[in-house]
Amino acid sequence: MGAAHKDLAEIQRGAEEILVESELVEKLKTDKPLRIKAGFDPTAPDLHLGHTVLLNKLKTFQDLGHEVLFLIGDFTGMIGDPTGKNVTRKPLTPEQVQENAKSYQEQVFKILDPAKTQVVFNSEWMNKMSSADMIHLAAQHTVARMLERDDFDKRYKSGQPIAIHEFLYPLIQGYDSVILEADVELGGTDQKFNLLMGRELQKAYGKSQQCILTMPILEGLDGVQKMSKSLNNYIGINDSPKDIFGKLMSISDELMWRYIDLLSFKNLDDIAQWKNEVAAGGNPINIKKAFAQEIVARFHSEADAQTAQQSFEDQFKKGQIPDDIAEVTLVAEGEGIMIANVLKDAGLTSSTSEAMRMIKQGAVKIEGKKIEDKSLMINKGHQHIIQVGKRRFSKVSVT
Repeated sequence: MGAAHKDLAEIQRGAEEILVESELVEKLKTDKPLRIKAGFDPTAPDLHLGHTVLLNKLKTFQDLGHEVLFLIGDFTGMIGDPTGKNVTRKPLTPEQVQENAKSYQEQVFKILDPAKTQVVFNSEWMNKMSSADMIHLAAQHTVARMLERDDFDKRYKSGQPIAIHEFLYPLIQGYDSVILEADVELGGTDQKFNLLMGRELQKAYGKSQQCILTMPILEGLDGVQKMSKSLNNYIGINDSPKDIFGKLMSISDELMWRYIDLLSFKNLDDIAQWKNEVAAGGNPINIKKAFAQEIVARFHSEADAQTAQQSFEDQFKKGQIPDDIAEVTLVAEGEGIMIANVLKDAGLTSSTSEAMRMIKQGAVKIEGKKIEDKSLMINKGHQHIIQVGKRRFSKVSVT
C-alpha cells in the first residue's frame, strides 16, 4: 500500500463522507503539509466527548504531518450558526465570545499539539471587509440555493422567520476557506452545506478547491440521542477521572465499538484484534476497561486512570456505595414527590419517561433495595440514598 493510501485509511477511520476522495489522494501524494481547517464558534466552551470526535480527526492529520488551522469564529459567533436551528439564534456579545474562546483553547490542547496548531480568528479579515466586499461575497450565491439547506427550507415552509444575516453565515464560513487557502475542511454531518460552500467560493475566487470530510454526530450514553449536556447523556472532558471511567463503563457493549471507532487513538490493527477477541468469546468488559483507561489518561493522567479503575472495581464489583455521592434537596409542593419526578429532578435520569423505564427494568434502588412501584411517593421530611443503574447515586432529601 502506498504512503498516500495508507494515510487515507487512517483519515477514513470513523469518517462519514469524504468529498472528493480522489482529490484528497492526489493532495496526499504531494510533499508539502496540507492545511487542515476546522471552525469552532465559541458558543459552548464546556466540551464533551461528542465535540472531540472532530478534534480527534484533526489530531490524526497532525500525526500524519499536516498543519491544523483551528479557526475560532469570533466574527461568525456574533451572528450565531443557524445550522439545525428552527429559530434565529441570539448573537453573543464580543466579551462572551472572547471568554469562550479562551476556554476553548485551554480545553482543545488536551488533544491537539499546540506546536502543530495555528489558532486563527476570522474577525482578523472580516473586520477589514468593506460593504462593497460583503456585497460581492453575497453575490456568489442565490437565495434559491440557500433555501435548499434543510433547516432553512423547513423554517421557510413552516413560516418561521429567517433573518437576512443568517444567510451570511455559510458564506462567511466558506470565505474563511478562501482566505486560509484550506486544502481540507472538517465538520459534522450537519455542516455539509457550509463545507461545500467553501469549495464553491474557493473556485469563484480562483483558488484550489478544498476537500471536505464530515464526521458523524456521537450518540450519548443512552445510545439513542446525540451527546448533549442538556440531555444529561454526556461525558465532559473536564469531568473527574472517576466520572469519565464510570460513565464509559455504563455504555452498552454495542455502543462501545462506536465510541472506540470515533474516540480511541489505538491503531486499526489493535482494534481489529479487540474485535476478534470478543468474537471468539472474550468478555467485552475487558475491552471497555482498556478504552476507559485510555480516555481518562488523555484528559487527566495514567495514574488517574489506574485510580479510577480501582475505584470502579471497589465500588461496583464489591457493591460499595461511594463516599462522595451528591446530596440533593427537593422541595415538594404537596405531601411528597412521585419517584419518577424525584429521579429526574435529582439528575439521576434525563426525563420522567426514562425514570419509568429504569424502574420497569429493575434498575432503581432505594437504600440498596430494588423498587418496582412506579407510583411510589417520597414524602416530605425523608432522606434516601437512591441508585439508578450501576453507577448513578444521589442522597435525596425532600422538604
